Amino acid sequence: MLDRDALAQLKGLKTQIEAEKERIEAVLRGTPARYGFARTDDGREVFVPPDEMLKAFPGDRVRVCIRPGKDKRPIAEIEGLVESSIGEFTGRCVSKGKAMFVEPDIAGVNRWLFLPPQTRNGVKAGDYLRCALQRHPIRDGKPQAKVLGTIGAADDPGIENAYTMAKYGLQSEWSDSDKEHLEKLVGAMTPETDSHREDFSNLAFVTIDAARTQDIDDALYAEVTNDGWLLYVAIADPTAYINADSPLRATVAERASSAYFHGAVVPMLPESIAQQRCALAENELRPALVCRVAIAEDGSVGEYRFFEATIRSRAKLSYFAVDRYLGGQDESLICHATPLEALYQVSRALRGRREAQELVMEDRQEFRWLLDDRGHIENIEPCEKLSSQRLVEECMVATNRCAAMFLAEAGANGPFVVHDGFRRDRLKDRAKFLELYVPDSESLDPDSLEGYRDLLRQLASSEHELPLRSMVNRLLTRARLSKKPGAHMGMSLPLYTNCTSPLRKYLDFLVHLQIKATLRGETGTICEQPELDSLSQKLQKLRQISNEAERWLTLEYLQRLAKSTSGPWAAQVSHMGNNGFSVRLDDSGLEGYVDLRKAGEKFHFDKWTATLKSKTRQFRVNTPVHVTLLGSDEETAHLPLFKLDPNSGRKLEVVAKPSEATDN
Repeated sequence: MLDRDALAQLKGLKTQIEAEKERIEAVLRGTPARYGFARTDDGREVFVPPDEMLKAFPGDRVRVCIRPGKDKRPIAEIEGLVESSIGEFTGRCVSKGKAMFVEPDIAGVNRWLFLPPQTRNGVKAGDYLRCALQRHPIRDGKPQAKVLGTIGAADDPGIENAYTMAKYGLQSEWSDSDKEHLEKLVGAMTPETDSHREDFSNLAFVTIDAARTQDIDDALYAEVTNDGWLLYVAIADPTAYINADSPLRATVAERASSAYFHGAVVPMLPESIAQQRCALAENELRPALVCRVAIAEDGSVGEYRFFEATIRSRAKLSYFAVDRYLGGQDESLICHATPLEALYQVSRALRGRREAQELVMEDRQEFRWLLDDRGHIENIEPCEKLSSQRLVEECMVATNRCAAMFLAEAGANGPFVVHDGFRRDRLKDRAKFLELYVPDSESLDPDSLEGYRDLLRQLASSEHELPLRSMVNRLLTRARLSKKPGAHMGMSLPLYTNCTSPLRKYLDFLVHLQIKATLRGETGTICEQPELDSLSQKLQKLRQISNEAERWLTLEYLQRLAKSTSGPWAAQVSHMGNNGFSVRLDDSGLEGYVDLRKAGEKFHFDKWTATLKSKTRQFRVNTPVHVTLLGSDEETAHLPLFKLDPNSGRKLEVVAKPSEATDN
């Protein structure tokens, strides 16, 4: 037995150990390994051992006890759950023996959750599921889930799109109450007969779009004048039914935009509006917002005016048919020769002006996906932008410019699409870049429209061995939405916005509300900056969702291709990172990632040459490489990972000097 002194020492030691412990709330962060970290509210990150991480999930807020570890590094032990980060989620059913689990599709969670027999609802291994957490692992480290529904089986047609939509909660249908409200509005209103609308039904408008498009949101007409042309752009008017005060506006705002997937679309507006009452269908009288703008022979945009109007499209034309007509390959559209010829002329003048005076996005090789009955990529073929597509594009850009000028002149609070050019936090890097690669930059003001334009053009046309135009991108901002007018440096325009797709984009819908309010003598203060910031976040999320579904289809296609043609496949570096780079396959335009941390040698990134270098190899944008499919990335869903051919990026052998050569 221990004597009193020993007991006192043990008690003192226990008291000391307890005093060294700290109990506090923290949020868990997972890692690809089994361990994690507890992030406290004061910013500390404390190591959580693997066994402790079994008690909770990444993102959970927990009570932890922080104590010294064996190496005196603090360790967090989980003592209780405050709030779980996991509610409903999606995943895939997997089996092990007779037991069934769901593999949750949750960032940072790399464990299976048991599905008790009574919660399975008839699912089978391989099914994609919607689930909810039924039992948290805080007590014994053994979580359980229940099945809420089956999204589909692995071989269901279009499962990639359907699952991705379900994962992020995209709803293809409006709620029953919203649809009922909208149907009442549609049934009670006839905006095409409103007396305040200008009647443009006598003009020979035509629509030019993809052959299968039903939500036709713009129609075009042009006529020749003594000084150039008069261009009319009619835009579908869903705000005739859903105005600024409508409770349905919140639903449109929440959806933000139609979401486009290969082989599927989640429309922003219901079919009753987007494809029926508002679409500028052939031979149907429709309400529209019309922009009439004078275009000079040199392509400059002159006097313009917006009208609430009614129009009647004379014909629904496809891009392909118009392109064949403009190329002299098909005379079947001769009955529409007058507007088509004028539209072609005005679009060429607009394009020429933009190329001469402004900035136009550089063309790159485009590809068309051909899908099979299951929604998988069957084939990929190269394609070029059609002249008819350029025609429509130039008319839309001109209209968007007029909308921005109209809002600015009226003092409306946007929305404007603003591009600030160079990032304010990268001005020192900009100065260094210009010093290295643009020796005469003292004469340029990169913060002015003209200076920025001239600089970007100079970089694009440079014959320097480095891809200077691509390198400068890391110093540039992204376009943003603003209630205040500002320049769009990327287009070299003093003002810009978007207004030509209100059936598909809430931004354009908002611009219509603002323009119509101003036309009626009201104050254009419908939108505020917080709404525009929220819209930007939603649009970014929609892009991420559609990109994830696209990567999934890409990965499946490459996996099938690798079985028949394992490679290596020719590609080019498309984007640089610190630890690797993205590549674009020459034959298909499909993209994936090369992780140089697994390349067997150490690389470092030189930001002043935008080059990843090792002792034997170097890579920069546009470097030709050869790759084979390695698998998919664990952190970015379905991102194809490529392995480099050993000879890709090899530096040229250094020729020995005569004095260093071996004597014969």
